Amino acid sequence: MRRRELGLTVLAGVAATAAMAQPGGFEQSGLVGTLEGPALITDPARRPGQFKEAPMLAEQVRAGALPPVEQRLPQDLMVVQPLRKVGTYGGTWRRGFIGPGDSENGNRLMSADKPLFFDETGTKVLPCLARDHEVSADGRRITLHLRRGLRWSDGTPCTADDWLFWFEDLYSNKDLVPAPAPELAANGKPGRMVKVDDATIAFEFAEPYFLFPALMAGDTLVGGGQTRLQSNGQAYALYAPAHYLKQFLPKYSSVEALNAQARAAGFGNWVQLFQYKSDWRLNKELPTLAAWRMVQPINTSLWVLERNPFYYAVDTAGNQLPYIDRIQMTLAENPEVVNLRAIAGEYDYQERFIDLGKLPVIVENQQRSRYKVHLDLGFNGADSVLFPNPNFTDDKEIAHWLGQAQFRRALALGIDREQLNEAFWLGLGTPGSVIPAEVLPESPGEEWRQRWSTHDPAQANKMLDGLGLNRKDREGFRLRRDNGQRLRIEITVAQTLSPTWPQQAEMIVQHWRQIGIAGDVKVQERSLALTRARNDQTQILLWTNNGTESLYLYPRYCLPVDPTAGVMGNGYALWFASNGERGIRPAEPEMLKAFDLMRAATGQREEERNRTAQEIWKLAVDQQWGIGLVGLSPAFMGVRVVSERLENVPGRTGISQHIRTPWGAHPEQWYFK
Repeated sequence: MRRRELGLTVLAGVAATAAMAQPGGFEQSGLVGTLEGPALITDPARRPGQFKEAPMLAEQVRAGALPPVEQRLPQDLMVVQPLRKVGTYGGTWRRGFIGPGDSENGNRLMSADKPLFFDETGTKVLPCLARDHEVSADGRRITLHLRRGLRWSDGTPCTADDWLFWFEDLYSNKDLVPAPAPELAANGKPGRMVKVDDATIAFEFAEPYFLFPALMAGDTLVGGGQTRLQSNGQAYALYAPAHYLKQFLPKYSSVEALNAQARAAGFGNWVQLFQYKSDWRLNKELPTLAAWRMVQPINTSLWVLERNPFYYAVDTAGNQLPYIDRIQMTLAENPEVVNLRAIAGEYDYQERFIDLGKLPVIVENQQRSRYKVHLDLGFNGADSVLFPNPNFTDDKEIAHWLGQAQFRRALALGIDREQLNEAFWLGLGTPGSVIPAEVLPESPGEEWRQRWSTHDPAQANKMLDGLGLNRKDREGFRLRRDNGQRLRIEITVAQTLSPTWPQQAEMIVQHWRQIGIAGDVKVQERSLALTRARNDQTQILLWTNNGTESLYLYPRYCLPVDPTAGVMGNGYALWFASNGERGIRPAEPEMLKAFDLMRAATGQREEERNRTAQEIWKLAVDQQWGIGLVGLSPAFMGVRVVSERLENVPGRTGISQHIRTPWGAHPEQWYFK
């Protein structure tokens, strides 16, 4: 209680929405700084004339193991103006991860391998692998100008042929990509990639696609960079290292030879072998374009990245980036251990898994453990969401009720969000539905935050009775129609970003007792939980809708459109992504309408797209496809513990999914003093 009171004193009486919309609020605590980031210098006249490199690379040059830095850098450099000052080389960034299922922990550190990126506000598209892009007047052709002279981490040139290789040999191979990426279709009509010259790629679509550059900058199947090569075992991305991966494709060998090679390596067939070889987390031989390359894989107690000697960026003084030599992620048994180690000062920069509920004790220990605390505020509506699975089939009775909008609404009305907010958000979140912050143009308006999202057990009971669930046992729990036994709803919780998700689920189960619904909580390791979700074996999954603050860039937690996500019904997602060729056609007309709106938005300009997004959100809330709990807070990777020795770190950074925190703060320009 004393620690909680300290936290409330530090952040006295502040609402998260006010903090996002205007000065004051959280800012008064001193924990929320100015939203800032380093600048990218695109003027060729400001390109440095001389270059320097890290001592560890200079030593390899002297030994003849590497060419000089001038020969490793591309003609079209990315020039980064450090946030505060030019840094110094060296050091290891200490960080925590929680096992092989924690891929995103590393994916976010590799985000320099994206086609385009966003600025710190998450609103302006900036160069990344592509030095520039163009959209034709009719919106049907989008051109990427790649960095000339770019090289893979093994020194091999990276050209437009690597992009075309991905499109023709990986993406078009049904064994590797059974379901196409919905982002590579304009209004459901697939586009194509063409090579213009060695440093230019164009995407051509049958209909206008003004949204496509933003999708390439976002965390989408086409914007995720090389890390998307391992997305759900399927080869999504927009490019791949042809010189390395060709040897594992039947087109350049034979199925028989590759299957024999796969079996010798312990894999079932060539597809499984290819998935391993193209997985940056596991295969350290796989070349990369990111600032660091993996040298010790994720399935060990230390997941280690080391500087890429061919990274394409320098600072304004001509120093090749990154400044930090390596990143060492140490395995923790669970998020609780991550928090304890962070409080003990064992990490240099950690935002992942840091629990907002522990903020008082984290603040208390700043001076002792020599770190600083930063709060970054989210714009997504729900840090925690219950996702009922519309494609669940393992139990017909449960499946029937999960498919009923009125049943989902009753479950939503049976939850006391205010109690959840006080218990797990220190009272600093905003209870309500899944819609984004009202300050964003895609929001349908404040009234939709309360729709079906207040605590009203009396109305919930009336609705459940009206559905025919009026038979109860001695303890007041409602009975199944088929066998007269107690109706039990299971909430699956993945051990992942929020350490309090299991406790949140247990509290919700207690709330549901008031409306006669028996609940069970099943806590599972992240990869297992998501695998079951993708196989539509979960009844309700507790997850987040982080990322949906920019609906079109990360719609997977608003609508089931992404077959690699699985949290909302993978049968529907496969149907949407394959244009009806696979998966399950939604029976609900509201879902079909939302799908049509999502497809139509690709050809709309920004103002019209915003209106379309508002209509999609209204459908999502009214149908309760996701039951929102509490959001608009720093709970989802918005509590940062930063070593006092680490420089060029922003006072506040964007934590939207498409900004890829911590990469949105450009850690390649961080350094240790």
